Amino acid sequence: MNSFLEKLFAAHQDCSECPSPRAVQDFFSELLGLLFPEFTVKKIEQKAEVEAELDRLEQVLASLLIRNPHLHSGEGKALARDFFQKLEVIFDLINQDIDAMYSGDPAAKSRTEIIRSYPGFFAIAAYRIAHGLHGLGIQLIPRIITEFAHSRTGIDIHPGASIGHHFCIDHGTGVVIGETTIIGNHVKIYQGVTLGALSVKKEDADSKRHPTIGDSVVIYAGATILGGQTHIGENSVVGGNVWLTKSIPPKSKIYYQSRMHEEATGVTDTYIFKK
Repeated sequence: MNSFLEKLFAAHQDCSECPSPRAVQDFFSELLGLLFPEFTVKKIEQKAEVEAELDRLEQVLASLLIRNPHLHSGEGKALARDFFQKLEVIFDLINQDIDAMYSGDPAAKSRTEIIRSYPGFFAIAAYRIAHGLHGLGIQLIPRIITEFAHSRTGIDIHPGASIGHHFCIDHGTGVVIGETTIIGNHVKIYQGVTLGALSVKKEDADSKRHPTIGDSVVIYAGATILGGQTHIGENSVVGGNVWLTKSIPPKSKIYYQSRMHEEATGVTDTYIFKK
């Protein structure tokens, strides 16, 4: 028993500067509630309250960074200020994503419905905020934010991925977007899509491991696109259940088709490529 107590005590000493996932989640939830009142429990009535809440949340982030200097190489208060100075850009990007989801989903009745109920909105908003922190060289906190969204939505977006404006995830469950993925503007993807890496050695972790998706590409449910050298050309359509490890040129269409033999002896799997 004493040995077990020693192990637990040592673990707590080693983690004395760890940021609490709950504290990070609370910061994200409160920030999202400020940006989008559909997520807040208290509506702001005065303009001065907005400024006060921005200042308060900046101090919350600064405190997290100051208490955890091992997560960055800068100065906590300055990093928090830098993040909040670019918050308007992040806000505008998220609103463009909402526009893309509204125009891209015939079932969407309003922007409010998207904000309040669409998992794609929640996951993308978490990514945009986390990516902003990641771009400042802050470690772990961005990943906690995107994993919080992952646990709620089933959508896994690494904060290091680069995603253009007007990004739409429809339905979303099972979507995976890896760390070095590059996604262009006006891209739409459906549930079960994986933008992942081919098997690589640990020492290659900093290399380009995930695919590049051009502008105005649509990727349908269940498609898997792998590899850092795989490029999906702009204005292409990748059909459901397609498995790709090679690039396709712009304006391409590729889809999966199963054909039953006349003798009903089995199924032939075929990939149909059209340009």
